Amino acid sequence: MQIPLAPAPQAPVRLPIAGFEARDDHAFPGRRAAVVYLQGCPLQCGYCETASSMGPARRAAAGEWDAIEGLLATRVGDLDGVVFSGGEPTLHPDLPAAAEACRALGLAVGLHTAGAYPERLERLLPHLDWVALDTKGRGADFDRIAGRAGIWRRHALSLALLLEAGGPFECRTTLHWRDFSLDALEQLAMTLADCGVRRYAIQLARLERCLDPAYRGAVEDAPPREALETLVRRLRPHFERVELRG
Repeated sequence: MQIPLAPAPQAPVRLPIAGFEARDDHAFPGRRAAVVYLQGCPLQCGYCETASSMGPARRAAAGEWDAIEGLLATRVGDLDGVVFSGGEPTLHPDLPAAAEACRALGLAVGLHTAGAYPERLERLLPHLDWVALDTKGRGADFDRIAGRAGIWRRHALSLALLLEAGGPFECRTTLHWRDFSLDALEQLAMTLADCGVRRYAIQLARLERCLDPAYRGAVEDAPPREALETLVRRLRPHFERVELRG
C-alpha cells in the first residue's frame, strides 16, 4: 500500500514593495494596468526620478506581497494587466512567483527593467507578456549614464534574450541632454534597429524630479525640440514604431 505524500507547503512570496499605482494607462501599452514598484536599484542614473522613493534594496517583510495580490484580486475587471517596475524589479528572486500569481488572476504581466540581471530575466520571461527594456546608451556611454562599470554587457545579454524569445517588447531611452548629443542619440537608435529592435521610445527626463541636482537645470546648448522631432521622423522607417514621450 502506498501512502500519498502531502504536497510540500508553498513558500510565501516575498517582495519589498516601494509603491503601488492603481491605474496607469501608459505603463503597459494597450492594457489597463496597475503598477507595482519594488525597492532597490543597483544603478545611479542622474536623471532618475524614483530613487528617493525606491531607496536601497532591503529584505521584504512578511505579507507585503500578499497585501498587493489581495488588492489586485479586488480590481480584476477594472484592470487587465499589472506592471512590475522599480527601481530594478529583477533584483528580487521571488518575482517569477508573483508574476505567475498575477496571471492566475487573469492579468497580463509587464516588466520595466534595465536588464541588469539577465540570468533572472531569462527565468522570468515565461511569466511575462510584455517588457520595456531601459536602454541608457551604447557601450561605455551606458556605464557612464548608469554609474556602474560593465553594466552595458549585462544589458546586452538581456536584449539578446528578448530578441531570441520573440515576445513583445520595446526599448526605451530616457533623454537628458547632459547625457546625450543628438548624434549620440541617433547612433544608439540605429544600433538598436540594426540589432532587430522594432519598437523604440524616447522619453524626456523631467528635470524637476531628477535625483542629481545637477540634472535639474536646463542644458544651455540642448538641441531645440524641433531638431529632436526631426530625428524621430528620420528614425521611423527603421522601426515598426518610434515614439517621443514627454
